[in-house]
This record gives sequence, structure tokens and C-alpha cells, in this order.
Amino acid sequence: MSFDRTRTLRGAVAGSAAAAVWLAQQPLDKRVFRCGYDDAHLLGRLVGDAGPVVGAVLHVQNGALFGALYANLVARLPGPAPLRGPLAGLAEHLATWPAIVLVEPDLVRSPRAFGQSAWRHVLFGFVLGELERRLNGPAEPRRVSDEAVASNGHGSAAHLVATR
Repeated sequence: MSFDRTRTLRGAVAGSAAAAVWLAQQPLDKRVFRCGYDDAHLLGRLVGDAGPVVGAVLHVQNGALFGALYANLVARLPGPAPLRGPLAGLAEHLATWPAIVLVEPDLVRSPRAFGQSAWRHVLFGFVLGELERRLNGPAEPRRVSDEAVASNGHGSAAHLVATR
């Protein structure tokens, strides 16, 4: 599998932006879910109690990595294009949630934290999917009808007359 550099870079930008949106809305969802789970704080603790600023940088970096990978795989993902980002985010949530037990054992048993993390991943996936689609264009090229194209590359005059 080969990676297109431009597509990959644009996917990384979309992933970084989606991770930043996640972090920006985190104070609000803490109130809604009544749960203090904080991804930046958690990631900061993974690198020797570095704090939430380092955790936020790591979170945006992880978003860039996920976005770069997503941009190159989106065409192969099943389902309608608008749902691919949120579903990819939710799949990542379900795959990584059990690993929280390594850092915060009590958190893994909290239904509020699980729901909060699911919400964050769906939001991340939505923003990632939309931004990646807008930056890279559709994953699947649109088919052009044979009637609309002539061998000279300028279209078919008969098709233009027939469509009026």
C-alpha cells in the first residue's frame, strides 16, 4: 500500500484540528457527563506526570497520526461517507478503552467515563471526516457518463443539445 504525501499531510491536519476541537469542548462535556475524565491530564501522566499541556500536545499529535492513517484508508472503509469518520472514531474508542486500566484502573469501570469517551471519539471522527473530505476531496472518484465526454476532451455537442 502506497501513501500519497499530500493526502497524508491533509489528513494529519484534519486529525490535529479534530483533536483540538475535542480538547476545547472537554470542559463542557465534563459538566454534561458529571465526570472529571480528562484526556490531556491522562496523557500527561503517561510521560512521567508531565501535566496537561504536554498531554494536550500528545493528544493533538495522536490526532494527526490517526488523521494521516484515516486519509489513506477512508476509501476502503464501508458505509456512507458522512458516517465513516464517526464510525472510525468510535471503533478506536472501543479498541483502546480497555487500555485505560493501565493508567486509571477505576475509570475503566465508570459508565459515565465510557459514555464521555464515546462522545469525544464520535465528535473527533465527525470533525476529522468532514475536514479530511473537504481538504482531500471525495475518496471515490465520480464516474463521468460516456455521453458527456467526447474523444476530444471537450464533451459531446450531441449531449449538450439533448439535455436542453
